Amino acid sequence: MFLFVLFISFPFLQANAQKNKEIFVEYSEFFDVDENLYPDAILLTGNVRVSHEGAILYCNKAYLFKKENYLKAFGDVRMVQGDTITMTSTYAEYNGENKQAYASGNVVMTSPSSTLKSEILNFDRNTQQAYYKTGGTINDKENVLTSQAGTYVVQKKMYQFRNAVTITNPKSVIKTNHLDYYENVGHAYLFGASTITSKENFIYTEKGFYDTKKNLAHFVKNSYIKYNNRLIEGDSLYYDRNREFASATRNVKVTDSINNSIVKGHYGEVYKAKDSLMMTKRAVAMTLVEKDTLYIHGKKLVVTGKPEERVIRGYTNVRFYKTDMSGKCDSLHSSEKTGLTKLIGNPVMWNYDNQMTGDIMHLISNKETEKLDSLKVLNNTFIASKDTIGSGYNQVKGQNLYGKFRDNKLYEVDVVKNTEVIYYMRNDEQELIGINKSASSSINMTLDGNQIDTITFFTQVDGEIYPEKDLPENARKLRGFIWRGEERIKSKEDIFPPEENEYDEKMKQETKVEAEKENVPMDVRQESLEVEEKKKDS
Repeated sequence: MFLFVLFISFPFLQANAQKNKEIFVEYSEFFDVDENLYPDAILLTGNVRVSHEGAILYCNKAYLFKKENYLKAFGDVRMVQGDTITMTSTYAEYNGENKQAYASGNVVMTSPSSTLKSEILNFDRNTQQAYYKTGGTINDKENVLTSQAGTYVVQKKMYQFRNAVTITNPKSVIKTNHLDYYENVGHAYLFGASTITSKENFIYTEKGFYDTKKNLAHFVKNSYIKYNNRLIEGDSLYYDRNREFASATRNVKVTDSINNSIVKGHYGEVYKAKDSLMMTKRAVAMTLVEKDTLYIHGKKLVVTGKPEERVIRGYTNVRFYKTDMSGKCDSLHSSEKTGLTKLIGNPVMWNYDNQMTGDIMHLISNKETEKLDSLKVLNNTFIASKDTIGSGYNQVKGQNLYGKFRDNKLYEVDVVKNTEVIYYMRNDEQELIGINKSASSSINMTLDGNQIDTITFFTQVDGEIYPEKDLPENARKLRGFIWRGEERIKSKEDIFPPEENEYDEKMKQETKVEAEKENVPMDVRQESLEVEEKKKDS
């Protein structure tokens, strides 16, 4: 094997207007001149050692062209640059006029932190850059890096890789076509379509930063993280592999393929090991129920648990909407395992045109069919709907309510303990027959869509049917009745309060501004350079 060693001291970096010094022969076992075969060349053989402005070169045989100040070296060529660069090859050339070196044949360049292997390598002493275009492999303590083309910047301890770049370490594989790598700190800057694959997840980005030593990352363009059953997207993604933690900012979307759900917002956090997700800033959880979608909003949404045991919690001003049902409450707790959804704190729910209120409200789903099965409203139960034609309200009041759903529609209701009813009775022609005002121990109602079909009173029934003219206006409302129709959520857009819609518009504008900016690589972080700066300061 041939070696070529080059020692370079830092003063050579200063501008020098004088003619470059000649290549100096320090040692050679044999010295020969053959003008016929090699005009103007000196043939050096046997343990050749030459130097040039602080650089040293070793080889078995060399041709030195004195007039051109040029050297061709053969056999065990070795170049050394102090304690920073050592390069070996089978053949090399060196130009003393422009300080350019060329090496070929099993080229190996080593620095204190890494080793580069390539078939052909060029080295520019003026800029202190080595570059290759025929494929190269770099090894450091943590990673193996390969690419079709690359440049090594000595002073920054930085590689610039281009075309078919791959970084492999025990935890992940990075693939891209454009990467800048700072070897001392293990920082990788990705640009263009890039992937990071590990046994835990798959990451895609088109602009990002990855700390291969600390396993921390920041991605800022068309990025996503894919776990086994979750896909995390956002304009800006932060990822900590050590904690299996990811956070995302602006236009965040987390898709759960097992539970057929999507959670969106403008800031989210995911802990994979804990199976937890937190979303805020116009947060909304969307779950497929039969052929309909249930939308849940809260200032903060938290999803925890394994896929079959998911729990959704909503905090502060929770609102939900489905085509046939909507509601509001202070907070919400929904369990996939038990099929129980609790509406906590001043709950109100609308099933079609029926308004239901009470102190506590529970929705129970059938875990096998995933359809709504039943409803419980506990303490101070009220169910009300507007009369189909007039200005009055059908009302049912009692202690507790127990309802049954069929095809996600409330079709039967039992109201128990101290029940009271005001009901506008109409015939088939929708003419008002009278107003039923009654009290009993309990009642049973059947509903057809948004209308009460039948009412059955049980035990201690007391009441009568009044002609409209005989029942005063102030007697047509049960005590405690409050109509909240103006609060009713009639579309998925209604679940968001005005201030969160304003924030959403602000985020859309920021996204638009970012999209219009020139697509350039990320700025280099200070910590990527601080190792070298600390060395200089010391």
